Amino acid sequence: MTATTATDAGRGEAAGPELMGAEILVRCLQEEGVEHLFGYPGGAVLYLYDALFQQDRVKHILVRHEQGAVHAADAYARCSDKVGVCMVTSGPGVTNAVTGIATAYMDSIPMVIITGQVPTHAIGLDAFQECDTVGITRPIVKHNFLVKDVRDLAATVKKAFFIAKTGRPGPVLVDIPKDVSFHKTPFVYPKEIEMRSYNPVVKGHAGQIKKAVQMILGAKRPMIYTGGGVILADASKELNKLVDMLGYPCTNTLMGLGAYKASSKLFVGMPGMHGTYEANLAMQNCDVLVAIGARFDDRVIGNPADFAKIERQIIHIDIDPSSISKRVKVDVPIVGDVKDVLHEVLRQLEAGTAKPDAKALADWWKQIEEWRSRDCLKYDRKSEKIKPQFVVEKLWELTKGDAFITSDVGQHQMWAAQFYRFDKPRRWINSGGLGTMGVGLPYAMGVQMAHPEATVACITGEASIQMCIQELSTVKQYRLPVKVLNLNNGYLGMVRQWQQIEYGSRYSESYMDALPDFVKLAESYGHVGMQITKPADVEGAIKEALKLKDRCVFMDFLTDPKENVWPMVQAGKGLTHMLLGSEEL
Repeated sequence: MTATTATDAGRGEAAGPELMGAEILVRCLQEEGVEHLFGYPGGAVLYLYDALFQQDRVKHILVRHEQGAVHAADAYARCSDKVGVCMVTSGPGVTNAVTGIATAYMDSIPMVIITGQVPTHAIGLDAFQECDTVGITRPIVKHNFLVKDVRDLAATVKKAFFIAKTGRPGPVLVDIPKDVSFHKTPFVYPKEIEMRSYNPVVKGHAGQIKKAVQMILGAKRPMIYTGGGVILADASKELNKLVDMLGYPCTNTLMGLGAYKASSKLFVGMPGMHGTYEANLAMQNCDVLVAIGARFDDRVIGNPADFAKIERQIIHIDIDPSSISKRVKVDVPIVGDVKDVLHEVLRQLEAGTAKPDAKALADWWKQIEEWRSRDCLKYDRKSEKIKPQFVVEKLWELTKGDAFITSDVGQHQMWAAQFYRFDKPRRWINSGGLGTMGVGLPYAMGVQMAHPEATVACITGEASIQMCIQELSTVKQYRLPVKVLNLNNGYLGMVRQWQQIEYGSRYSESYMDALPDFVKLAESYGHVGMQITKPADVEGAIKEALKLKDRCVFMDFLTDPKENVWPMVQAGKGLTHMLLGSEEL
């Protein structure tokens, strides 16, 4: 990526006071409106931490592991429409952060990661706590920078925030050697930035939008398929207006839940591997598919060859041209900001006189309702064991669907997506693309920091929670009243389910044989711990936890160890090859 020089970027700006690089970084963060910085100190960033100590506008949140810092900053961005910011030291600080950076990159989350580096004269000499940060992170960031001259620092930070939040968002890393943080230069923060080689398209092509509108109105079996791009573009309002105006069925991917309101009859559920029967059959059998801010990934459409067996016309709206026709050939590509494109689609629909084919649409809905009558999410509600679906449903009822929900990765993530019905965007915070276990608790921390008065619940499992459980200490230090719902089935649940279905029930290393007493563990960190063993006690426990507005509560639900997530599309199969229950194995 070719960028303007610091001199070009700051041209016309009056020189400010001479400051150390560390002070310049902090001033840059203040200029960008950063309120919270998640991090962990170390030798290479001590000048930066000293500069933080001498101001009070940017609040630093001390995590207990660098991975937790990146995850928390990631969630902060997901739930707030701000750029998440974190800071770690060189060497192991950076390598500990890699998983969090990759998680944010896969889900297109706007972040700026500040990393310390050994002094410039020591780079490449295998100095203490040195690693090639730029090289290591290059495949998992939108862009990264190594700042070798303090005079370039302010302009580089400006570029980092600009790149992170424009176009298809993503994490941007700024690597700062220790001597750069110590050296001084006059402070100039550019008011705007121009980069010749980076000019993301915002406006959709007028001709393509007109063609798309005609195709949408001419559909006999339409389907609107939306992903996380709608949420990242803050286009939920436009999407809801479009779907309600047309009366077409709508599905939200795992990353797009809440973009269109789940309480509407027009919402057919989530598509894909663990999507609803009606969503998958409608995706497969529609004649016009409108894909908005989604990327046709393998967990959504299954086998592309199988998906292509039924002929359909596809409209694809996305900010990233590389995502269009990557896995599925589309008929009407529209590159542009989702919000801007939907606004123009709505304008043309409202200005025109043409309407959808009411008779064809009624017939299509009749077919969808027939698929919906299969009740693919049913489970045994009379079981003497706690069913994980029941716990999620009770949480949804008791929070009136208005909580922020974070999750880890596994069966509990899918049950949360299926049974907590989101009506608002940015309320569902989970790792979709990378599928990172351990994100749930630090995600909850980031969300609670961004929304201190909100109810924040982390739905997790006994395996995932232990990957970043040390963050219970951070939760205590900052008095974050997070509610943890541990759906404890004693297994690596999703691994066990796959082993049952694909590997002849050979449960190789999927049983958690030495679990801690989670109640005592939570209490040892200063939190409230509960263990729930009976279905009749589920509602009361959640009610009690929600009443404790100023305490973190860890609820350990001992759930049915053999419960599986249904429906399920096996790897390599198409959307029509769905298993709806154990009886189909």
